Amino acid sequence: MTSTATVMQLDRVGQPLRRAQRPLPEPGKGEVRLRVLACGICRTDLHVIDGEVQANLPIVPGHEIVGLVDARGEGVEGLEIGQRIGVPWLGRTCGACPYCHGGRENLCDHPTFTGATRDGGFATHVIADAAFCLPIPEEFDDVSAAPLLCAGLIGYRSLAMAGEGRKIGLYGFGASAHIIAQVARWQGRELYAFTRPGDVRSQEFARSLGCVWAGGSDEPSPVELDAAIIFAAVGALVPAALKAVHKGGRVVCAGIHMSDIPSFPYDDLWGERAIMSVANLTREDGRDFMAIAGKAGIRITTTAFPLEQANEAIAMLRRGELDGAAVLVPDQTTRACNTFAP
Repeated sequence: MTSTATVMQLDRVGQPLRRAQRPLPEPGKGEVRLRVLACGICRTDLHVIDGEVQANLPIVPGHEIVGLVDARGEGVEGLEIGQRIGVPWLGRTCGACPYCHGGRENLCDHPTFTGATRDGGFATHVIADAAFCLPIPEEFDDVSAAPLLCAGLIGYRSLAMAGEGRKIGLYGFGASAHIIAQVARWQGRELYAFTRPGDVRSQEFARSLGCVWAGGSDEPSPVELDAAIIFAAVGALVPAALKAVHKGGRVVCAGIHMSDIPSFPYDDLWGERAIMSVANLTREDGRDFMAIAGKAGIRITTTAFPLEQANEAIAMLRRGELDGAAVLVPDQTTRACNTFAP
């Protein structure tokens, strides 16, 4: 076995990631080491790189990790050497604050976040807290499974917070929306996709995944919505979404970061409309979603890149040049596209 790990490391906010060699990390008590098979690139990774989400620098980003356990620390039970598991954004919680005791560990006062406050999966190897790792549905290959671990999970929690309404608007149609749209369709809901004005490619992509309508975010909704989920980090979409939902409707802000929300008339909120934010996820969310993902026939659209091309992949993601999700694969030497349908 190699004695070193290759990582793509962020040294300073706003700089490109730097390829580096590190000693192979050893797991501590309650931890496992994974040989990374694939790691998705999430919008949150861009927020970390841009300094919009606090991180401990230098840091290895990446929190949509699929890997094989290749070492176990003291006290680890239930995970075997060679087992394939996933590592999400929530890397560890304190277990002692009122939120942890109250079943809301996603709001923990002293959490650890993968790829921000502990090293993540833009690497050949990563250390993870065994108690916060998640099972991976057998129906998904490594590359297709990676986006489930944040894009899918946050989308799932957002959909749950949106309530039981039938007509759902999705603002921003990237990695998360393309997964959760399929879950919502499986549940029998009606989806309306709002993209950047003029983004015909994303609108066609949304319709191909079952959205009954797709148009620009500057267009009025063709129907009154029961709820809207905002995946784009654009605060100006909040007032627009409020106008689109009916009385009693909900607007769910799915991102960890968003630009400032402009002022809007109280009349747009009145009628018991609600604005809600999604903060992280719980392990229960993860287990529930993984069980659903294996049943719902989700088709994950990805573009895979070698680990060393992380900066190129990030640039393409910023420019909106990718459908679905970007995924880094340490053992891959050439770029490929992969669409997986269980």
